[in-house]
Amino acid sequence: MMRMKKAVSGDRGSAAKAKIVPKTVDEYLAGVPEPARTTLNKVRTVIRSVVPAEATEAISYGMPTFRYKGALLAYGAFAKHCSLFPMSLAVMAAFKNELKDYDASKGTIRFPLDKPLPAALLKKLVKARIAQNELKEKR
Repeated sequence: MMRMKKAVSGDRGSAAKAKIVPKTVDEYLAGVPEPARTTLNKVRTVIRSVVPAEATEAISYGMPTFRYKGALLAYGAFAKHCSLFPMSLAVMAAFKNELKDYDASKGTIRFPLDKPLPAALLKKLVKARIAQNELKEKR
């Protein structure tokens, strides 16, 4: 049986709606409708292929997050897109040209519900974040 906690959302004073908050990445993905679930599973698989064995996965701010020597990156599904959150302005700037075909802002890369980021680009982003966290740890 899955254990989930309820989060309350809504305006103050109004009747609050209960929202199920997943405790694990698997629970999160199980609650994502298709085609986004398949897309995010592909993203997760690519990230797992790059991160060191000691990297961990958790839910942070309601989204799947990889941690390695600190927060590494997160991803999630939304009503009309999926997003990757590299958690680094420097990485977003470094990959600005490669991200020009995506709806990207300071900290978010949005991509279609049915089309994950290309594996080669995703691997480069993950490797850049790993290098940043390793460098930060040495200081």
